[in-house]
Amino acid sequence: MANCMTSYTLALLPGDGIGRDVMVEAQKVLNAVEKYSPVSFDINQIPCGGKHYLETGEEWPEGSFEFCRDKADAILLGAIGWPGAITESGDLAGGSVILGLRSGLDLYANVRPIRLYEGVRHKIHGEFAQVWKPGQVDMTIIRENTEGLYHSLLRRSADKAQGRDSWEPDAMSFPGLEGEVAWDPRPISRSGSERVIRFAFETAQRRNGAPGDGKTRVTCVDKSNVTRGCQLFNRIYHEIAADYSDTETDHAYIDAFCMWAVRNPEWFDVVVTPNMFGDISTDLASVLQGGMGIAASANLGDEHGMFEPVHGSAPKYAGKNTTNPMAMISSVALMFDWLGETKGDADCKSISDFIDQAVSEVLKSETITYDLGGSAGTSEVGDAIVESLEALLRKKFAVA
Repeated sequence: MANCMTSYTLALLPGDGIGRDVMVEAQKVLNAVEKYSPVSFDINQIPCGGKHYLETGEEWPEGSFEFCRDKADAILLGAIGWPGAITESGDLAGGSVILGLRSGLDLYANVRPIRLYEGVRHKIHGEFAQVWKPGQVDMTIIRENTEGLYHSLLRRSADKAQGRDSWEPDAMSFPGLEGEVAWDPRPISRSGSERVIRFAFETAQRRNGAPGDGKTRVTCVDKSNVTRGCQLFNRIYHEIAADYSDTETDHAYIDAFCMWAVRNPEWFDVVVTPNMFGDISTDLASVLQGGMGIAASANLGDEHGMFEPVHGSAPKYAGKNTTNPMAMISSVALMFDWLGETKGDADCKSISDFIDQAVSEVLKSETITYDLGGSAGTSEVGDAIVESLEALLRKKFAVA
């Protein structure tokens, strides 16, 4: 066993449904890292989510938010959502977990890598085929994560997570609309836009450019021809772009982007977009890489990071050993990459690369789940990735 030189405190939030299943596979990866590298963990698993709410009347134990804020070096989340689990306020039970952390920890940048690995086929018309080419799909979408259409829900969730009185926007009237009217504000601020757009340009500096031409490029995706919030977002994008003369600027309206991302994904390097548009476009873009089963994400702020697979809780598949764990395991890789960057830990950077290599190797094999055209189970895929990872770790850190 390796001598543990660096230790990190992790908060593990399995959540609901298949979130619990894929978290088991993530823990296998953490166990391998701890066994064969100089990195160790103080792991704190916190029960949470909709099912936990139905069983206990609480979305997560008291003090959980404070632990994530004050003690955890990083947070891993499985998935949130369970049938019939709705709070008294009408919100999703478990929202104070996932949304409360996003807003309460100010995780303003949602990072969604979209990369197509060798061996991955696309399910189209119920059949698997190679539609897009590996090497031609490699973009990172940066979604603003705390404002926009979801701001009110995010704020309510953060208030609840921290035991504060829930904030609600002032009432409004809408001329020409009669009867019952439901509405949600969509605020976009200068400060919120500046930081996420600058984050996108900084992200582009660390990449190799767009697959099609190798150019470092940041594309602003918005609806600035229609909405005032997007007009502000777009204006700030151009202001910040002036600080990055070596980076090509680009723009697309969200509806056009949804077309071009599918037709010409090789054009895109880094994409930055307001909250709602990022939520929708990243799910579309996940099709390019093979689907939700391998779509990972990071929620990042200046001080905290939370990492989760893009897929939901899918309760009907829970416990059936059929779910693809690669999105969860790739989210663990994103966690190590972030720890490496923020803590100056070269070992964590190497571990992130090794996890990515292990996932890539397994994707070239027949050990894949049904969503990618295979028949392997969740645990079988997890074991195969861990086996490949262990070999890389032993070679790097000279552990027998």
